[in-house]
Amino acid sequence: MHPRDVLLGPQAGQRLLPVCDHYSGVPARMRKSLALQAEYSQRHGRCVFDVTLDCEDGAPVGGEAEHAARVVELLQGLDWTAAVQPRVGVRVHPVDHRAFEADVATIVGAAGARLAYLMLPKVEGLADVQRAVLAVDAAGGTTLPLHVLIESPLALHQAFELAAHARVESISFGLMDFVSAHGGAIPASAMGVQGQFSHPLVRRAKLEIASACHAHGKVPAHCVVTEIKDLPALRQAAHRAAHEFGYRRMWSIHPQQIEPILQAFAPPADELDLATAIILAAAQADWAPISHQGQLHDRASYRYHWQVLERAQQTGAALDAALARFFVPPPTVQHLRP
Repeated sequence: MHPRDVLLGPQAGQRLLPVCDHYSGVPARMRKSLALQAEYSQRHGRCVFDVTLDCEDGAPVGGEAEHAARVVELLQGLDWTAAVQPRVGVRVHPVDHRAFEADVATIVGAAGARLAYLMLPKVEGLADVQRAVLAVDAAGGTTLPLHVLIESPLALHQAFELAAHARVESISFGLMDFVSAHGGAIPASAMGVQGQFSHPLVRRAKLEIASACHAHGKVPAHCVVTEIKDLPALRQAAHRAAHEFGYRRMWSIHPQQIEPILQAFAPPADELDLATAIILAAAQADWAPISHQGQLHDRASYRYHWQVLERAQQTGAALDAALARFFVPPPTVQHLRP
């Protein structure tokens, strides 16, 4: 049996997504992002970062329809016969924006089968998600997963309810809007790479979102680092998000942020080696308890070490050849395909 079936039980359907979500909204950058994704996929033999084409911030005011049509054109022009298919999502306008229904009708209606997910910004509660579900389903995307963006104190209060929704696959944290929503009660420094990890209200928000997602088998996605040129700061933020705050995914807003995020979210080499040894020995023992380096291991610890291997694969890390039988095909959730 596959380790996920043996070890995770009811959690076997827990989402596995690429750890980096790269955003672009300007036409030239959208094309470059898609080309870069194809390059990485060819190099790693799997898709290691998602591309989210942005309609909310990418579309000029008054040009929303044209931008949505351009997104459809990009989606339809991708190589869907490639050995590793693209993974592309779209951030549409908020549900109360005048362009929301048109975004969904155009993009999902024409290219929904080629979407990995739809990102919903400025979600305030379950009513917004349900409104989005109705619009997406009406456009033909009845199995299209939704990602939601929490950007306000009210939305944060409903994080667990949002994570419990069957169509929600991932929740992201919108740092800058969250800080702004407090009317000056949180200083601007909390938007920076240092302040966002130290201010109590921002720390609480990050932890609440991560906890809600893990409670319901969804993927928590960490916010952006706006200091684009400060790669050491980005690496530090990504490492803290992954290893202290429980995040399994992080936004990128510049191509040079992608590789540091992949590296930061990958398990350390010694942890990967230990997980490999334990899982191979456990499989040899048909998942009965074993002793490894003088320590007892059973299915409780097997579960942890198996998830280390899954995280490693999601970042494109090289795995021991003896593990290949567990990862072909990759145990990722498959969605609609053209």
